Amino acid sequence: MNVCKREELSTMAPTDIKESERSQVPNILYLEDSVTDAELVEYELRRAGIEFVLHLVDCESGFLDGLNRWKPDIILSDFSLANFNCLEALRLMNRAGVDIPFILVAGAHSEQSAVECMREGAADYILKTNLMRLASSVRSALKSSAAQKQKTEALAALQKSEEQLLQAQKLEAVGRLAGGISHDFNNLLTAIMGYSELTLRQLPPNDPLCRNIQEIKRASERAASLTRQLLAFSRKQVMQLRVFDLNVVVRDIERMLLRMIGEDIDLRTILQEDLGNIKADPSQIEQVIMNLVVNSRDAMPKGGKLAIETARVYLDETYAQNHIEPAPGVYVMLAVSDSGVGVSEEVRQHIFEPFFTTKEPGKGTGLGLSTVYGIVKQLGGHVWVYSEPDKGTTFKVYLPSVIEEADEYQQPTAPATVPDGTETILLVEDAEAVRHLARDVLKSRGYNVFEAADAATAHSICRRYQRAIDLLLSDVVMPLRSGVDLAKELLEIHPEMNVLYMSGYTEDTVVHHGVLDPGVNFIQKPFSADVLAIRVREVLDAR
Repeated sequence: MNVCKREELSTMAPTDIKESERSQVPNILYLEDSVTDAELVEYELRRAGIEFVLHLVDCESGFLDGLNRWKPDIILSDFSLANFNCLEALRLMNRAGVDIPFILVAGAHSEQSAVECMREGAADYILKTNLMRLASSVRSALKSSAAQKQKTEALAALQKSEEQLLQAQKLEAVGRLAGGISHDFNNLLTAIMGYSELTLRQLPPNDPLCRNIQEIKRASERAASLTRQLLAFSRKQVMQLRVFDLNVVVRDIERMLLRMIGEDIDLRTILQEDLGNIKADPSQIEQVIMNLVVNSRDAMPKGGKLAIETARVYLDETYAQNHIEPAPGVYVMLAVSDSGVGVSEEVRQHIFEPFFTTKEPGKGTGLGLSTVYGIVKQLGGHVWVYSEPDKGTTFKVYLPSVIEEADEYQQPTAPATVPDGTETILLVEDAEAVRHLARDVLKSRGYNVFEAADAATAHSICRRYQRAIDLLLSDVVMPLRSGVDLAKELLEIHPEMNVLYMSGYTEDTVVHHGVLDPGVNFIQKPFSADVLAIRVREVLDAR
């Protein structure tokens, strides 16, 4: 490597250019070992009214350093220097794939030398003894450089958009698969969970079989949790939407979060006042916060700092253009930041995919962040992550702000005991295992239950039964006739009936894009025996 006479780059810039404006002024890298000649060239360009910053180098190492450090818009070069020349510079640029306008500013040389430089990629040849064309040549080169930069930036933006679109399409396809699988499991899990509970109630507490049944029940509950997370990722969860202030939810679960993360992690909350409201399911927003906090906790096995921040932000057109999904507008932002181990860019590209995890086997399902992704997307929001290895991670969730007044928010509480009843219930369900379970659960609670596997049987029961039917408990999606259509028909025969729908689907005649129609009573599969009994009692008591 040749040794430069000057160890640092010499920058020749007008003194009236402010530091903040310098990034907007073109950079010219000048390969020249004569300061006098460089000053003459600079004078000629300043006299022509061209604004620029000139970086003077005189050797190969300085030239390469200048290319990397200054990202020049154009290059000027003498033909021959003490230990370097313009042909070598051009060949270095060609090998590196650097496409920058290169102007040869030299003394009189043979025509063959000039032609050779032009063949290697020089844009022009200006004689030092006649600098009259220098200004126009530099202007043309700067214009060409600006056009090339715009083209490069446009191609980079297009490539980024294509990558984001491909990732979104990939996640969408995985989501559809996950949603379908989850639905198929729901009926099976409903039967397993429910019959486990019924069997435990019938066995004495000291029966050896109790332990086995409890393990079956716990396993089914874990499986149900997985299906709920898959449904969340695929944006097919049923949401109980309310208007509320995100700060209320954060404050409400802060104490629980402190217990989750342990004493070796310092938790800070930075909540903006007058945040504005969002329209979401409070329980799902709690799930988002907890999943992000757990993810941060696991990234700090030796302790660290964790911050939860809320803010009201406006995402403008520029942000929307750089991120393929969000529309411009006012959002409520939730940020969760940690000082943990961080992740690489490669890991970040897969971070929301279901079952993707960097944890050891058995330490995680890989569904926590995919659940966050699905919930946020279902609410019309956007989630963004920034991370660097060994420097920590920040997740930012953007949820659309609404101008509606906040509803009263309270965490739901389960009743102390599971209630019984004596009312008459018509049960319509085409899945035999679920129908038998629901029948057995309700009968064990004292209800009078008629069961039907299809709409025709339900009609027959309603016409024959002359007394009041207090509740129609019906699946929504059934062969030949939907539960909603069936309910309309049966209400003409028994107008006193309340209706409670059950389903594993979230895109049907009572649920649209995960949102229940107003006034509809609904229970989502899979459900436990106790949950079914409680929900039935709630609907009956609401008459």
